[in-house]
Amino acid sequence: MEVIKTDIEGVVIIKPRVFTDARGYFFESYSKREFDEKVRPVDFVQDNESCSTRGVMRGLHFQRPPFTQSKLVRCVKGAVLDVAVDIRKGSPTYGKHVAVELTEDNHRQFFVPRGFAHGFAVLSDVAVFQYKCDAFYHPEADGGISILDDSLGIDWHIDPSDAILSDKDTRHQLFKDFYSPFDINIDLYDK
Repeated sequence: MEVIKTDIEGVVIIKPRVFTDARGYFFESYSKREFDEKVRPVDFVQDNESCSTRGVMRGLHFQRPPFTQSKLVRCVKGAVLDVAVDIRKGSPTYGKHVAVELTEDNHRQFFVPRGFAHGFAVLSDVAVFQYKCDAFYHPEADGGISILDDSLGIDWHIDPSDAILSDKDTRHQLFKDFYSPFDINIDLYDK
């Protein structure tokens, strides 16, 4: 696997080595040994999957301490624009984001460490999205920032007026009103 660094330290894109022939393709989607060696040791404990239609936007979500999560995400069917926003107070990249298109064809994965809000927009008719988490989900620790906040400067590649959001996601606050529970000293990976 190839690890592609981004403009924000700790947030990386993973490009697998894909083997193709007349039968189709094969690739190793996750190897703990290789991930620990090339990215950082992480103990993933929960896998999740969602299926969404074009225009669905999910996010920008995070889990508050002490239940923070790192995520390794990928799109196994269709295409999404996936985004991580730095919400660590004191970080030189606070409020900045990294966006990457994840598709069933490019097989790329996106690693979102703790201290980041995460969301995605569905660009295809249907998208099946999978993610690994390094901590279990705790509903009482749910946090979020409005995925439609223009001040974040995210080009979602869809018209926000056409976005399909959950009731929960329509209630998230704007970034300017957000008080982050994270600071620059958060360990991005381990508890």
